[in-house]
Amino acid sequence: MGQLVCNGAMCQCSFGLAPSALMVLPDKMVMGSNMPAANIMDNKPMLNVMPFGMCTCQANPAVAAATAAALGTPTPAPCIPVIAAPWTPGCPTVLVKNQPALNNSSTLMCSYGGTITIKSAGQATVQIP
Repeated sequence: MGQLVCNGAMCQCSFGLAPSALMVLPDKMVMGSNMPAANIMDNKPMLNVMPFGMCTCQANPAVAAATAAALGTPTPAPCIPVIAAPWTPGCPTVLVKNQPALNNSSTLMCSYGGTITIKSAGQATVQIP
């Protein structure tokens, strides 16, 4: 059981220093609490998934370069999410624009190693299995 995720849901990356709001385009024509509902394909960096402030993951080349420039002192760099796969697992019993709906227990992996989670679904009235 989980909550349907909508535009404005708050997300957090395990290597990010700040939360970020999920952006869901209004093309879905499915609403939850008067906001566009998300599906597992709402995973596009800089369109749906916004930066999480600064990144601390050494697998991120920008962080590795900043750390090297600081003579090995771990140094965060600006976050630019790199997403290669959809949110998982989603809710396969509820479809939003022919894709599984995104629920608040779904996660998204950044190619640099971070796990992106939903901290607040963006609404609190629609329950889905």
